[in-house]
Amino acid sequence: MRHDVIASLTLLVVPVAAANLRAQNATPSSAPATPPIELPANYDGPPVPTAPATMLRDAAGRVTLRAVKLTTPLQVDGRLDESVYLEVSPITDFIQVEPLGGAPATEKTDVWVSFDDDFVYVTFRCWETEPDRMVAKEMRRDNNNMPQGDDNVAFVFDTYYDRRNAVLFEINPIGGRWDGQVVNESMGGSDWNPIWDFATGRFDQGWTVEAAIPFKSLRYQPGRAQVWGFNARRLSRWKNEVSFITELPSARGMAATFQVSGAATLVGLEAPSGSKNLEIKPYVVSDLTSDVGAGVANDVSGDVGLDVKYGVTQNLTADFTYNTDFAQVEADQLQINLTRFNLFFPEKREFFLENQGTFGFGGASTNASGGVTPVLFYSRRIGLNQGTQVPIEAGARLTGRAGAYTVGLLNIETGDESASGTARTNFSVARLKRDIFRKSSLGVIATARSVGQFGTGDNVAYGVDGLFAFFDNLAINTYWARTRTTDVSGDDVSYRAQLNYAGDRYGVQIEHLAVGDNFNPEVGFVRRDDMRRSSGQFRFSPRPRNSDVVRKYSWEGGLDYIENGVGQVEARDVTAAFSVELQNSDQFSLSYAHSYEFLPSPFPIGGVRIPVGEYETQTVGAGFTFGRQRPVSGSVSAEHGTFYSGHKTTVSVSQGRLALSSQFSLEPTYSLNRIDLVEGEFTAHLVGSRVTYTMTPLMFTSALLQYDSQRHSVSANVRLRWEYRPGSELFIVYNEQRDSMTTGFPDLANRAIIIKINRLLRL
Repeated sequence: MRHDVIASLTLLVVPVAAANLRAQNATPSSAPATPPIELPANYDGPPVPTAPATMLRDAAGRVTLRAVKLTTPLQVDGRLDESVYLEVSPITDFIQVEPLGGAPATEKTDVWVSFDDDFVYVTFRCWETEPDRMVAKEMRRDNNNMPQGDDNVAFVFDTYYDRRNAVLFEINPIGGRWDGQVVNESMGGSDWNPIWDFATGRFDQGWTVEAAIPFKSLRYQPGRAQVWGFNARRLSRWKNEVSFITELPSARGMAATFQVSGAATLVGLEAPSGSKNLEIKPYVVSDLTSDVGAGVANDVSGDVGLDVKYGVTQNLTADFTYNTDFAQVEADQLQINLTRFNLFFPEKREFFLENQGTFGFGGASTNASGGVTPVLFYSRRIGLNQGTQVPIEAGARLTGRAGAYTVGLLNIETGDESASGTARTNFSVARLKRDIFRKSSLGVIATARSVGQFGTGDNVAYGVDGLFAFFDNLAINTYWARTRTTDVSGDDVSYRAQLNYAGDRYGVQIEHLAVGDNFNPEVGFVRRDDMRRSSGQFRFSPRPRNSDVVRKYSWEGGLDYIENGVGQVEARDVTAAFSVELQNSDQFSLSYAHSYEFLPSPFPIGGVRIPVGEYETQTVGAGFTFGRQRPVSGSVSAEHGTFYSGHKTTVSVSQGRLALSSQFSLEPTYSLNRIDLVEGEFTAHLVGSRVTYTMTPLMFTSALLQYDSQRHSVSANVRLRWEYRPGSELFIVYNEQRDSMTTGFPDLANRAIIIKINRLLRL
């Protein structure tokens, strides 16, 4: 694909053969002097490099980069044969985070940042001392194995220059891509899928990347002259080395990618004024369904719907959805629950995943259970009830920035659904957060549900929170929240105070969390109520000197102490763990836990009933994780110990992956729990595998196959996804569930085949 670029930097165009450029080892000569960079009036960043330099690292370690405005067409083909790569000095001298924090990277990486009136370009030239050892196994877009398991490069744009939020792009040598959002220096979601283009290439001593990101796909500050944060990462997976343009804390490892406060300052960009972009995405869906339990056989139906995205300003984006459909979403991975508390299932629906980090509250992720910390906005409460889908008729969302404020507004209307007895319901969420100091913030949130989860009354939740971050490794998370539920009053408050020091050598976490018996955010998730929890954890993680085998040892100890509302001790856990991280990314761990639990009411599990009483248990475990660069990777673990009135043995295989080729992979999982109690015994098996075949980076077929012995079910979720043009997709989905209690081949319980196509219109 060719992107024509128009001039303001005067370059001497020197025709040079592509083969000569690819073989060139010397640093290209600098371009002639350019006009002074236009900076915003309030710019107070580090010194700007003098033209024609593209990089300046000052005595304090701060890095400033210069974006180059192009005069000659840049062809995004991965060959690096344009004159800009000869005339403009690259950004280089990457610094390790792992294994030797602060040391120069052992593999040379060159980066260029350039732009024209429509695109910002990022180019990498990755030199390899041993090209044959590169690891590249994953072509599928947004597959989480690619960022962790392959050689790859990544870059972030902090387009508001707030030093805490960014957009992230990652690419591997065979065309796999991954993009996402960084919120408060943490992963904010990988289902942000903007339109952008890239190509990779190879030369005798390494590989290359050219990426073109349209300004239309980004949101940034008003004004033509832009100052952004920027950083680039190189992962050499075959030697387990992570390096960046700037020096970042070793304690964060790969997560240093999210440390936006440590990014370089990018100057010289001139962005379009920011027209009010409009994207319209209609869809058509048809399905053929059979449900034995409901007496439905080969029922044919169809529907249409619409999503609209509108750039209200350069900073604020409005999303509208009508007759929302999520037929293409992958099924949930089954879980075994051996506790008396609810399980948490992550959100997978694209509409709710985009910008979901905006609605995070109190330091708890909107898409992770966070242990026992309540989540005030859990989007799976919308459109789902008691495991049944509820139609989403229409909705709107406004997210973005307004100066130092982050804004998030959401309103969704769902219809009624007879099988679960769900009435028409309105959901609303409002989130406002104010940046303070260098990396801290204060915020408020409010959620409302017009009809309660069980069909009576309404429900409102509101709260205030603060995140206070100091230095690189010290953070304090706090919140206070309250709910109001019809016909319920008193003991409806939750609050939290957590101090977390996450250094490389030492780690300390101290927390106090309270959740009232009637604290009930019905647009949120509460795993455990009626409790006062105090906990502490300590970690010691030394790195041995000059070891070719071991990268880091870790000793950890922790204490959890939980009382109910009347002061009775309900749980007490003492834990200890030891782990070893090897230089090749393999890990070995040992663990021990001594627990006390009081059951205030009988607890049914696996067909047996555990009576009220006090129980003490002791458990030991061991595990080994094979590094993701291996053809066969994953974690294998085993635990054995006392469990209520008897014993429990657990064996599991998780995050397994067998890479048969760069296009075909298996991801098996297995869990065995053998429970032997005074009241009875049972064995629970959970077996599954995701089978993926990737035809091209934009087309794949994936099958999630699962067997659950407790539910007596065998299920299959098979999906074909083809992005036939940027932002437009075709899905073909086949779902089937069978009852494994029958003899012979399991009887059919339900089946559906779904075809869905959408088309993105960008105006």
